[in-house]
Amino acid sequence: MTSEHRKPAGPAAWGGTLRRPAALSRGGQRLGAAALAGLIAFGVPAGAGAAPLTASPSLAEPILNGDNVRSDQWHLDALRLREAWTYSDGAGVTVAVIDSGVDAHHVDLEGQVLPGVDLVDSKTGGESDPVGHGTTVSAIIAGRNDDQAGVVGIAPKARILPVRVLDEDNRYDDALIVAKGVRWAVDNGAKVINLSLGGSGSSPTLAAAIDYAFAKDVVVIACTGNATGTSTAKTSNYGVWYPAREPGVIAVGGTERDGEGLWAGSIRGKETVVTAPATDLVGARPRGYWKVQGTSFASPMVAATAALIRSRWPDMSAPEVVNRIIRTASDRGAPGRDAEFGFGVIDPVKALTADVPYVTGNPLDNTPSPGVARFGSAPASGQAQSAPQESVEPTGTAPAVPGGNTGGWAAPADPEPAGSPVARWIAIALFLVSAIAAAITIRRFAATTN
Repeated sequence: MTSEHRKPAGPAAWGGTLRRPAALSRGGQRLGAAALAGLIAFGVPAGAGAAPLTASPSLAEPILNGDNVRSDQWHLDALRLREAWTYSDGAGVTVAVIDSGVDAHHVDLEGQVLPGVDLVDSKTGGESDPVGHGTTVSAIIAGRNDDQAGVVGIAPKARILPVRVLDEDNRYDDALIVAKGVRWAVDNGAKVINLSLGGSGSSPTLAAAIDYAFAKDVVVIACTGNATGTSTAKTSNYGVWYPAREPGVIAVGGTERDGEGLWAGSIRGKETVVTAPATDLVGARPRGYWKVQGTSFASPMVAATAALIRSRWPDMSAPEVVNRIIRTASDRGAPGRDAEFGFGVIDPVKALTADVPYVTGNPLDNTPSPGVARFGSAPASGQAQSAPQESVEPTGTAPAVPGGNTGGWAAPADPEPAGSPVARWIAIALFLVSAIAAAITIRRFAATTN
């Protein structure tokens, strides 16, 4: 398995980036140059033990200074965000970014990042990012909007709660760490959770954690995943990543810059809920910027839209937020929901202004899942409401379910054969009980007639 971004071979791989000290006024001219070097890498879920693929570099022209970054954020106009900000800016909403950590001192995120947790390296608090992926995701959500330079987020007054679960290779070996991250985020005030990660194998433990988030009235968003960068196929042999395919989660695919076509690398599947811009994007990274693309960066656009909604209507329930996002999406592809675009491309302005019917339950939660996946009263921390016993944290016997930003691969557990030993012993026991009961009945009948 691979990651959307790999660490550079050395400083020259990306070029140097000089930014003015954070203590200086953001209204002043940003000093130095930000050399743009992105990794436009496309991950293919690989079999267990398969060697990781290498990333291919971006061919985009370099960005020379922070001012150019803002003008290259084409999605700001495509999503009519300046109009959306007249209704809401995300104030008062905490968005958990469960990812590779966040550079809390990036000039576009200074003051936006809350104390978090690092489940990979306990020496940090999730406020540093050895990969850059989580920083890019966070700035798409909540990059500062106090000047005209650098990356501005879709919900610029929201706060980021960093939860690091990805290692320096931008992957995780077991979904248990993601499940722990989800629970920690819920218990520490997140109202929206973004999961720009995933793999092919399902995880009952992660499903139970997502159920816990639903029970606490939290909106959960995840990316559908990335196929190969050169593929133009309309379907994927791998299917939508997990946890995006968990019922109740908003599974986000990616569109091309024109807003009409689906990005060739976006994994399709019936679980797709909505789509958002995924190509030719500019992202913040530690000490600078880079060009990025992938469903990992479409997902935070939806998470930020959820933050805008929750900021405008603080008392609105999570099911209503989900319903508002899907009902106001701009239909693409086949009429209605389809495997490529889901309900369509997100429309933050409509989501903040449209008349949408009231709902009491999550409209996406209509399929049985490994967990519970129902909104309702919150269970105690560390437990999943009505979850099966195997959905609780394993004691070391459950198989690891790997993943990352291009997915892992884990075969589902084999179903128990119909003729299992347990079934046979039950049948034998029932037969013996029936035989004994019949013998006793016959004996009593014979005694009565004598």
